[in-house]
Amino acid sequence: MYQQDELEAVRRSLDELARKVEQLERRTAPQPPDRARPAAAQPLPMVAIPDAPYDSALWTDSDDEGLGARGRRAP
Repeated sequence: MYQQDELEAVRRSLDELARKVEQLERRTAPQPPDRARPAAAQPLPMVAIPDAPYDSALWTDSDDEGLGARGRRAP
């Protein structure tokens, strides 16, 4: 009886897997041309980032990410 229950559970799992694969195939099927997505948008222009150092005032009262707040000791 125990093997019969296991076999039935495997069959149910396989049926569920088959249903999920069918759903995935339907969702990923190619779309007809009239419903196709619009052409890719124009790429964004590149932004130049200067090599000059940042103003240190930008970092006032900031925490070092992952290191905790300045001036405090770890427990």
